[in-house]
Amino acid sequence: MFKADVYSKRRNALRKLMGNGLIVLLGNNEAPSNYPDNAYHFRQDSCFLYFFGHNLAGLAAVIDLDNGKEYLIGDNFSMDDIIWMGLQPSIQDLAQQVGVSHSMSKKQFATLLKEAQTQGRKIHYLPPYRFDNKLYLEELLGIKAAELNEQKSVELIKAIVSLRLVKEDIEIEEMEHACDIGYQMHTTAMKMCKPNVLEQHIAGTIEGIALAHGSGVSFATILTQHGETMHNHTHDKFLEKGKLMLTDAGAEANSNYCSDFTRTIPVGGKYSSRQKDIYSIVVGCHDHTVEIARPGIPWLDVHNTICKQMVEGLKSLGLMKGNTDEAVAAGAQYLFMPHGLGHAIGLDVHDMEDIGQEYVGYDEEFKPSKQFGLSSLRMGKRLQEGFVMSDEPGCYFIPALINKWKAEKINTAFLNFDTIEKFKDFGGIRLEDDILITKEGARFLGHKHIPISIYEVEDFMNK
Repeated sequence: MFKADVYSKRRNALRKLMGNGLIVLLGNNEAPSNYPDNAYHFRQDSCFLYFFGHNLAGLAAVIDLDNGKEYLIGDNFSMDDIIWMGLQPSIQDLAQQVGVSHSMSKKQFATLLKEAQTQGRKIHYLPPYRFDNKLYLEELLGIKAAELNEQKSVELIKAIVSLRLVKEDIEIEEMEHACDIGYQMHTTAMKMCKPNVLEQHIAGTIEGIALAHGSGVSFATILTQHGETMHNHTHDKFLEKGKLMLTDAGAEANSNYCSDFTRTIPVGGKYSSRQKDIYSIVVGCHDHTVEIARPGIPWLDVHNTICKQMVEGLKSLGLMKGNTDEAVAAGAQYLFMPHGLGHAIGLDVHDMEDIGQEYVGYDEEFKPSKQFGLSSLRMGKRLQEGFVMSDEPGCYFIPALINKWKAEKINTAFLNFDTIEKFKDFGGIRLEDDILITKEGARFLGHKHIPISIYEVEDFMNK
């Protein structure tokens, strides 16, 4: 948790962006795994963390835009709680720790909201993503859970997005730390990537590193020899020499700021010539992204520039053909990379997706696309200094998608299906780092560089 003035400044900045009424922010509760007292690893709501700091279950908060008052809400611990958990601070103590002058119980909270509704005051809330909070808001506001999303505060969402997307120096420090944990995770995976090793053994080991040095993984680890599957969470295969192992994994620091890295490495320590051909295209796109990203340029333009570079590379291997600009406009490259170049990262690995990706990554100037592949681009708007983005180009050979496009004659003017057929057994390659948009350009986050070039990976794996 940061010092109290950090949270006070954030709340003041939020107030200046809003009109009138009450802002309600709900923290998360414990989530039972298989019975109430056996809960999953607790994860606080990121917006609550950003403005009120406390990583404790059962809290909520109110910012009164009309009278300037702020409230931390929760019930004090009972003696039974203290017996099992030890002495705990009061809600008033917790409020003071983050610069909040007022506190109240959940019963008083319900009364406050009912009075506000009676007075016709606007109540701003974010779209809830946990079912218990949906039911809680339904109880508090009298809005059916199924209709809560329709009445969410777009004004509040846009204000929060404008604040959270631009990272403060203290946030960048925490993300650098999360990246350093990610370095340990990925270099450990490289050391363990040997024939006949069970994928689960590596996945479990690197997740243990995330827990030993932070609050755990920032998302469910992807570690697989079937890299053509975007989010393959199956870890039940033994590594086979000559195959590629794709590892997409990141960590959360104890502050809950995230990292997100991907490496695709050869089982046995040496890339084949065919693997080198595809890998060289992907690593070239990865490196070029950080060279061209800068404030003012739309991320959509960066994405399209990288798509053109990928098409040129695939044309050189006989996998694509025709005019590059026309191929990209038609979306032919999405046969090989059916996702966007990257996403925002912060307190969430996909920053603020819970409150609406259309507000996080898009605005009045840039709207989401419905084109296959491009519709998965999570950011299109202009970059600003302080944005943190993932840089993650990929090239995948997905047999079912290849069969579909070939049968339906999709983009045949740009795709050489006879050559593509020979790559159906290839799998997929994705390479990912986290980049900070700086005043004049961009740089990678993390104090240590995870091996990424063909030479670096092979040299590291064979030492």
